[in-house]
Amino acid sequence: MVWCTGRLADFFEDYVVYRNLEPQTQDIPGLSASWQQIGLLDSAVPRKTSPEYARTLAHFLRIAQEQRGLAPLRNILFIGDTMLNDGGAARNVGSYWPVRGFIGADRLKEPAICEIKDVLMVANRWGMLADFWQSLLEENVPCDERTALLIDLDKTSLGARGRNDQVIDGARVSAVERTMRAALGDTFDKQAFLAVYNPLNQPTNHHVTADNQDYLAYVCLMVAGDVIPVDELWKRIGEGAIASIDDVVALCDGRRSAMSLPLLAAHEQVQEGIAQNDPTPFKEFRRGEYLETVARMNVLGGDASEKEVLNSEIVITGEVASLALHLKEQGVLVFGISDKPDEASTPTPELALEGNEPIHRTVMKIYGNSVI
Repeated sequence: MVWCTGRLADFFEDYVVYRNLEPQTQDIPGLSASWQQIGLLDSAVPRKTSPEYARTLAHFLRIAQEQRGLAPLRNILFIGDTMLNDGGAARNVGSYWPVRGFIGADRLKEPAICEIKDVLMVANRWGMLADFWQSLLEENVPCDERTALLIDLDKTSLGARGRNDQVIDGARVSAVERTMRAALGDTFDKQAFLAVYNPLNQPTNHHVTADNQDYLAYVCLMVAGDVIPVDELWKRIGEGAIASIDDVVALCDGRRSAMSLPLLAAHEQVQEGIAQNDPTPFKEFRRGEYLETVARMNVLGGDASEKEVLNSEIVITGEVASLALHLKEQGVLVFGISDKPDEASTPTPELALEGNEPIHRTVMKIYGNSVI
């Protein structure tokens, strides 16, 4: 198989925001500088499903459109992979402009099905993005210079859900392992780590981790370092003595004497971040995630098989890329959004000097059929 390569920036340019809502283009002031102008109560980063997130996106889109020197936007298109996060974000953006969205995934063991749920088309094949495009044409939905296309990054424009998303998850797990090994050295036990990580990562324990990978990595490190013995962790969770990440941090803070210097540094980093309402308090873990993620982009030779690439590399979703490139050529403002933390998505200044790029500017193989 002959592989084509590209970058998400081929259609986004630098119109991309990661979790902190700081646009990668220097021409748009980010959340930290413009929260008052946006009309928010403070500079805290809103969750993707909140009205405040949609308000912030609307602000960025208006500025981007003004900078293009064009008339105001009149409608929005949206492509994502989850009904809760992406579907919720799409509907909230619909408070500002008419919106039409596509929520996709590959569920190849199921019969192919495509459903319309109010303003969203929900499909279990990425190839059905062609049906979404056809419906826009049939209904004369504007797709021109006064249209914006919002596209989710992780598991939509790259590492497509149901097709290639396991490589993204694998990079994150490897980043946790990387963090463990750095702090624990030869005492790190991978099997014991997974025995804690996997159940803690389930919805039944999200009251402890808040479905936040930084919190999850921190708890696993404190257990692996024997600050909280594993049996005690499960006992306290079962009894309700540990009901949130704050309970874990408080318990560990009383056991500083049991921590090595690397463990203490990690604890203080997370403790300080949580106190400052930082949704990404475990910076070292997330910087490791960036390295693990880009290490899975376009590493195999051009003659690698489809199976080899999909099992080990993060690839651009061909269906999404084809539609995005086509709409960009028609003048549509193509804008990328991501829940992935900035620290896991962009290089440190030192890494940038070595030639590393943000994820949206990193070369990847492209897999999937054109829908145009």
